[in-house]
Amino acid sequence: MANTMFRLLTELSSRKWVSRLTGSFAKSRASRALIPKFIQAYRIPAEEAEKPLQDYHTLNEFFTRRLQPSARPVDADPMSLVSPVDALITAMGPLDDQLIPNVKGQDYTLDELLNHSPRLESYRDGYMFVLYLSPRDYHRIHTPVTGRQTEREYIPGKVYPVNERSMVNMRAVLSRNERQITYISHHYGEVAVAKVGALNVSSIRYADETRTSWNKGDELAYFEFGSTVVLLMQKHTFEPNELLTVGSRVKMGEKLGTLLDLEATRPYQRIKDTDM
Repeated sequence: MANTMFRLLTELSSRKWVSRLTGSFAKSRASRALIPKFIQAYRIPAEEAEKPLQDYHTLNEFFTRRLQPSARPVDADPMSLVSPVDALITAMGPLDDQLIPNVKGQDYTLDELLNHSPRLESYRDGYMFVLYLSPRDYHRIHTPVTGRQTEREYIPGKVYPVNERSMVNMRAVLSRNERQITYISHHYGEVAVAKVGALNVSSIRYADETRTSWNKGDELAYFEFGSTVVLLMQKHTFEPNELLTVGSRVKMGEKLGTLLDLEATRPYQRIKDTDM
């Protein structure tokens, strides 16, 4: 009964007008008074923020804040693939027959997540991370590799919460929510950065709509309130960091693993980010 009521209330609150209303308040001057309470409630390390607190005029400005340049060093190994976000790893592992398995007890298909994109075939038997951003986390999204945009797609959808209770009790949240997917080619293949919207997320925005190439760690996009990033790598192009497991917390710029040659038949050659 409790789960049925939860699903009903979540369905009602997933309407876009609710998110727009909440987003409008978060962008209003009146929301500025909530910044100290927000910091306290989620134990946010405000000292990492790019600007002094008094310089943030709305809650949304603070939530989408940039950090001081030294706050998130990017792994310097030219063959590393880094975390695009501060997050909790809620799932990771091989994509077995285009399946993202056991995300809070549910399986997802790439076909659903990528909205039946013809590109999904290139990720068969690849590797994936599901990275959950809580309200406490830094919400700018950065590029995990040096590369160029191959394609981008916007997929309209719901705005269900992506917290643990919703992921357990609601069906296929990651595949039903609003999404923006950026496909980025690199020297050894391609990665897909799927940005999944959530309750009270009024938008997922690109940092620069015109930009189509990045060095590893460059700013790509940002969430307005918490959400999830699904990161996909092609087969034979990636080897995960063996120290990471489901439940590990990662910071933007931290090494998730190592890029491998797509052909996997010749010695791996190191490259410089500036070579792209």
